[in-house]
Amino acid sequence: MAAEIEDTYAEGFRSIFAEVLITARDRKWLDIAVLASTGNAASSILCDCEAALDRYVGPGGDESYQTPDGRPGALVQFHVPRFRKDRVEALGRSLLVRVSQNVLTCATASCFSPVQDGDWVPLGRKLAYFGDRHQFRDVRHGRKVWVVPILGGEFILDRRFGYRDGVMGGNLWFMGDSVDSALLAAERAHEAAMLEPGVIAPFPGGLASSGSKAGSSYKFAIASTYEAFCPTLKTKLGDQSKVPNGVVSIMELILNGQDVATIQRATVRAIDACKDTRGLIRISAGNYGGRLGKSFIWLHPEKHPA
Repeated sequence: MAAEIEDTYAEGFRSIFAEVLITARDRKWLDIAVLASTGNAASSILCDCEAALDRYVGPGGDESYQTPDGRPGALVQFHVPRFRKDRVEALGRSLLVRVSQNVLTCATASCFSPVQDGDWVPLGRKLAYFGDRHQFRDVRHGRKVWVVPILGGEFILDRRFGYRDGVMGGNLWFMGDSVDSALLAAERAHEAAMLEPGVIAPFPGGLASSGSKAGSSYKFAIASTYEAFCPTLKTKLGDQSKVPNGVVSIMELILNGQDVATIQRATVRAIDACKDTRGLIRISAGNYGGRLGKSFIWLHPEKHPA
């Protein structure tokens, strides 16, 4: 029996994001660069940004997308909430720290910007100062790049890295009769959602087992556990609990992406892939009645046309 799919929506909010293309000699070193550069980037609550792998491209990946140097590549997204007044500076700082400390240092890696027009940050020039006056501009692979001499040879990166508007906060909640059923459904949903180009899932393994609400009873905390949806608090909270009967565990999938339509397609893929999971009782989503953002991703999109 398929799980109930609640007629609700995930409440996304606007971001600015940079898409970065990392290439390396082989998949081993590409994965190392991706994992290192996207570490500690799950939630904008306390992380400097939200970042994760979009998809692999070039040899061994989506070969319809050719990398500049013909090597295996990975597209990675870095998001900062648009409501931040210092959003451009914050995004530029995140890129500088993460690329300089985790891509520059990774054996055989290079770094390019898929977006070459519109708004941009001068990441290449800033990072090139590591060359201590030995860095130089050049044209490689038909692109204007900075070349930084390093012990391993040369580090090549584009001069400008573009950014554009995106969406953060798409989400799905998987309510199961056990931890195993909720987790299996969430894993299936995550795997399916990642088949949609242009979407990332920034939390560990794409999932969050500790969904939060804004605010806290402690003044120093900006977010806290969403107690109304904690199964172990159902008896304690009584009528204030929103956990359906029989639900023992709730897992959350969080999706960021290039636009609402992309996240909507990923959401449909995710639901279709997991709705028949044994022990899954309900699929829902988190929203705040439009107080957080105006980007609504519906679980029943056919009933709520854009």
